[in-house]
Amino acid sequence: MNMDKKTLNQPACGAKELSAYNTDQMMTWCGGCGNYFIQNALKRALVLENIAPKDTLMCFDVGCNGNGSDKIGTYTIHGLHGRVLPLAVGAKIANKNLHVIAEAGDGATLSEGVNHLIHAVRSDYPILFLHHDNQNYALTTGQASATTPQNCKMNGTPEGVKIDVVDPLDLVFSAKPSFVAQTTSIDIDHMTETIRAGLNHKGFAFIQILQTCPTYNKIMTDEWLLKNTQRVEELEKYDVHNLTEARAFIEKSEKLPLGVLYRNPRKENFIKTLSHRECINTALIDEVMAVDITPQLSVLKS
Repeated sequence: MNMDKKTLNQPACGAKELSAYNTDQMMTWCGGCGNYFIQNALKRALVLENIAPKDTLMCFDVGCNGNGSDKIGTYTIHGLHGRVLPLAVGAKIANKNLHVIAEAGDGATLSEGVNHLIHAVRSDYPILFLHHDNQNYALTTGQASATTPQNCKMNGTPEGVKIDVVDPLDLVFSAKPSFVAQTTSIDIDHMTETIRAGLNHKGFAFIQILQTCPTYNKIMTDEWLLKNTQRVEELEKYDVHNLTEARAFIEKSEKLPLGVLYRNPRKENFIKTLSHRECINTALIDEVMAVDITPQLSVLKS
């Protein structure tokens, strides 16, 4: 999906203005935090895709990203640490007409919630997941996470991290995904474009956002990201539909690739595999009703 800056500033026909997604809550992130720009890009993507706030559910994990849960004017739920994906998946299965977006950081996703990530990818639940990777537990003052670079000195590891780093992209690719993308918090236009692509995907859309943290992460700065990233759409022979080649390219690339890295529009998502509901037009949320269980209780008592 190609867009110029002029297009990005023009709402789609009938879409709400960005102000429709605002709330009266004051932003509380640190100055220069990547979350300001991620939230802005997300709002722009929703406007450009003509998605109304009433049709959107945002599910937030615990962490700095979760502080945005009362600062965007959609339906929102603030979940438990590392558990945002099953929360979002449950909401989507109950009401498939909602646009469900989950957000979580690298700490929650790759430590407390790594099992949920693996099964969300392999099951291809039809939600958008924005993975905020600032390489530390910033909300609790900068402890090392699974993505903190080796030898990086953080609060709690003053001598530097000595164990191997978890690569989120490699982990997701190992579970045979249907959509993988990567962007950075320093480029609002690119984030907007990438999020729009994820919103249009019919399965589990994993977007890795390399997020700056000026308070605790002194390595992955704006300048570092500019120097060490490249856009795959600018490469001549990159095949976004070839899982094996995409994974091999990412492994050998000297620079971090940005853009839609892999997409398989032919894969059936989880809801499409529920053959027993093919002829049912109602959503699960429409089927909730009061049931008298007195007869069953009587049997148990006897």
